[in-house]
Amino acid sequence: MRKGALPVVLSLLVVFGCADGKKTWLTEEQMAKAVLPAQDELPGYSGGFVLSVGTETITSEEVVEPLIGPFRKFAQENNFEQFKRYAGRQVEQVLINKISSVLLYQEAKKTGGKNIDEAIDKAVNAEVRQFIVGFGGDYAKAQEELKRMGMDWEQFREYQKKLIVSHSYLSSQISEQSALTYRQLFEYYNKVKEESFATPAKLKFQLIDIQPSRLAVTDKNTSREQQAVALTGSIYRLLQNGEDFGQLARQYSHGHRAQFGGEWQTLEPESLAKPYDILARQAEKMQEGQVSSPVAAQDHIFIMKLLEKQGKTIQPFEKVQEQIEARILLQRRKEAIDQLGYKLAERASAGEKGQFIEFCVTEIYRICNQ
Repeated sequence: MRKGALPVVLSLLVVFGCADGKKTWLTEEQMAKAVLPAQDELPGYSGGFVLSVGTETITSEEVVEPLIGPFRKFAQENNFEQFKRYAGRQVEQVLINKISSVLLYQEAKKTGGKNIDEAIDKAVNAEVRQFIVGFGGDYAKAQEELKRMGMDWEQFREYQKKLIVSHSYLSSQISEQSALTYRQLFEYYNKVKEESFATPAKLKFQLIDIQPSRLAVTDKNTSREQQAVALTGSIYRLLQNGEDFGQLARQYSHGHRAQFGGEWQTLEPESLAKPYDILARQAEKMQEGQVSSPVAAQDHIFIMKLLEKQGKTIQPFEKVQEQIEARILLQRRKEAIDQLGYKLAERASAGEKGQFIEFCVTEIYRICNQ
C-alpha cells in the first residue's frame, strides 16, 4: 500500500531539523507563535493593490490574473452585484492560499537553512512522481484526477510544498486517518467505480439503410415496400459474392452515414433511438466481420456488417487499489491544507482583507468586460 507524502516529509525533517536530529523544525508551539505572528505583522492593506506579508508582498495581479479566464463568461452575462456574490468567495480562497503559503515558507526559511528551496523542490518532484505512479504511471489519469478535484499540476505542487513546510501541524490532523483499511478502500471503490473505472460498451458497424419511402416508383404494380425488399435481397446477394460493403452503402443506402461507407460507432448501444435500437439486439447475435441478412424495422430495411463489439466493463478493485488510496489521501491532505490556510489567515484584519478582495473582484469584472 502506498505510503504517500509522509516518508518524504520525514526525510526532510532530518535535513531541516536541529543539530541533535530529535526535534522537528516546525512544532505546534512554533505554529502558534511564529507562523501566526502578532496582529501588526499579518497582511496589511496598501492602496488596494498590495498586501504585505512580513518581508514579502501579495499583489492584486497575482490574484486577479489566474481568475480572468474562468470568470470571463459569468462576468459578461451578469451585473456586478451578482458577479461579486458569485466570485467573492473564490477570490478570498485564492488570497488565503497565498497568505498561508507565504507565512509557512517564511518560517521554513528561518529554520530550514539556506538549502531549503532545493530540498523542498526535490521533495515536491518526488511527490509528483509518486502520485503518477499511484495511477499506474499514467500521467493523463493522474491529471484527470487532479482536474476532478479542482486542481492543476501547479496547484498540486503548491499543496505538496505546504504539506512539507507545515508537517508538524498537518501530521496531527491526518496521522490518525492515514492508515486506510481494506474496507474503506473497497467502500470508496463501490461508490465511484461506475463513474471512474468503467469502460463503456462499444459497438462499431457498417449499415446499409434502405428506406422504402425514398424509392422512386418504377412499376405501378409494385409497391415501394416490395421494391425495397427486392433491392435489399439483391444487395445481400452481392455481399455474399464478395462485393465491398462500404461501396454498396455509398451507392444504395439512404442512411445519413452512407457517404462514409455506412460506418457507425456508438459507445452506448442501448441508447440507440428507434428504429436503430434493433441493431444493438442484432449485434448480440453476430460475430465480428459477419454480415446480417436483411432486417426490417418500421420504415427501414437494414443490412449490417459488425466491425467491433465490446460490452461494458469495470476495472476490478485489485487493479485500481493504488489509485483509490492516492485519491483518498490527496483529498484528506487537501482538506487539511485548506483548514490550515484559514487558520493562518483568519487573524488578518477583516476590513483590510475585505478591501483587497473587493478590489480584486472589481478588477476581474472590469477586465472581463473590456
